[in-house]
Amino acid sequence: MRKILKLTMSGLVTVLPLALTVYVIWWVVNTLEGWLRHALIGLGIISPEHYWPGLGLITGFLLLLVVGALVNAYAGRLLLKYWDDFLGRIPLVKTLYGGFRDVVSLLPSGSGEKRDLQRVVLARFGGVHAIGFVTREDVPPVLNAHGGRDWVTVYFPMSYAFGGYTVYLPRDHVEHLDISVEDAMRLAITAGLTAAHKGPILRP
Repeated sequence: MRKILKLTMSGLVTVLPLALTVYVIWWVVNTLEGWLRHALIGLGIISPEHYWPGLGLITGFLLLLVVGALVNAYAGRLLLKYWDDFLGRIPLVKTLYGGFRDVVSLLPSGSGEKRDLQRVVLARFGGVHAIGFVTREDVPPVLNAHGGRDWVTVYFPMSYAFGGYTVYLPRDHVEHLDISVEDAMRLAITAGLTAAHKGPILRP
């Protein structure tokens, strides 16, 4: 009986991650398709009888391409700046919008700009070490008067949680790790259960 239970749990551990991954992807795609379908039909762009599955996703993809092209143009960047400034004056909205914008900015844009979470480091706290991600090579100007001119901004994710801590550390308290951001994030959020890299990871 114990062997059967062990084999069952082994099968569950193997199948469950794949099943959850497939389910989340299916849910996201199905939800977006539903929203875009209602938008296209509700705006009268296409009639229900002429709509076919997948048209909403294709329309959304093309819309993102157009928005991306406009934002990358000078006029588009100027309008986006005014839009950000406008939302930044509205209480509560500026907090939510600013937070979401900063989180989304972590995604690679393909524009050649340096993005956050691109450098993995090993930080030292006395005799304790932790894996973190340098989000800025400097700190907010207000910290310069407190010795922050040679500090870096490091983000430490929490294990098994959506969250983390932002810490400002002297540059000589962090060492570069030769590991990808994806592997390091997986290692951090799984409480070290995932062996993300084999072999030496410290770069001299």
